[in-house]
Amino acid sequence: MQILRNREIWMRNTQVMNDFLEVDHGISCVQRALATEAGRSFQSLANTFYPNAFAEAHSQFEAWIPGLRGDTFLTCVSEHPATDDQHGRLSMWRAYGGNAGVALVLNPAVFFRPSNALAAYSMPVIYASEEGLVAELAQVTQRLLASPEVVGGLGYAGFKNTLFEMLRFGAVCTKHPAFSEEREWRVISSPALKTSPLLVHATETIGNVPQVVLKLPLKDKADEGLFGIEPKDFIERILIGPCEHPYVLRRALWAALEEAGVSDPGPRLTVTGIPLRANQR
Repeated sequence: MQILRNREIWMRNTQVMNDFLEVDHGISCVQRALATEAGRSFQSLANTFYPNAFAEAHSQFEAWIPGLRGDTFLTCVSEHPATDDQHGRLSMWRAYGGNAGVALVLNPAVFFRPSNALAAYSMPVIYASEEGLVAELAQVTQRLLASPEVVGGLGYAGFKNTLFEMLRFGAVCTKHPAFSEEREWRVISSPALKTSPLLVHATETIGNVPQVVLKLPLKDKADEGLFGIEPKDFIERILIGPCEHPYVLRRALWAALEEAGVSDPGPRLTVTGIPLRANQR
């Protein structure tokens, strides 16, 4: 309801994730993968393009590790395959549905459209251990060998920055393989590296913990390549999950969608009718 009423999504610090050790897992996987034969091969290839570029990027990454924990903000979403279109995904309802949960089914186009307007960037999660990242590095090496002209067009500074971002996003978006069913994507922002006047810093109390959040406005900025993010375009459907009063909730969401500029909200609202008993706490 707050997303619809305020037309914004909050991004929260990595330290308040469900399992803040996820970031430590990603950092460890990146560091170990770089120490393998595949990692050394990748570094050697990078140096053939621009000597010292990888060393500088790696040094910057190591220096930024505290920032991965303290100055990185995320919003997490889950892929929505056609098989989940009617009822959602039971594991997600159990984990995140609460007593009156809904799933916002989003138009994914905005996640793929290049834009620097928000200084926030989307990335799919890699469900991997060290061995999985080793395989990823080997693939990147082969792609660079096949298309060296891509690197040539970046220049030294651009290539070094690309290497740094590869390591940074690799650390933030690597998750234990046991969670692969989630099919998670993350929207990531690090204000100390790059900020946007569109992202609003605010202090909110969530779960009795006062914390800084970044408020991402659901408002188009077409001149900077950001469009399709306003609720009328961004929210394709809302699935109403297991709850005691689904039709009361549907009516409230109908009104909220209308206030957010969505005409004829009815077809966008689906009551799943899942007979799942909410946890009693």
